Amino acid sequence: MRPIDLSAATWRKSSYSNSDGGECVEISDDFAAVVPVRDSKTLHGPVLVFRAEGWASFISAVKGGHLL
Repeated sequence: MRPIDLSAATWRKSSYSNSDGGECVEISDDFAAVVPVRDSKTLHGPVLVFRAEGWASFISAVKGGHLL
């Protein structure tokens, strides 16, 4: 996978995050084929990039209670 320019990415926190600044992740919905994920406390730190299909499968498994 080649590098992705994330400089203009719009990031959002999970709806399960609170305003206390706890340990949260943020994702960007700006890319059709991939989902960048970062630590909300390290805005300029590393970013993990997942293929959109893999991310969708992960979210479905979490919502379905299959990852205990």
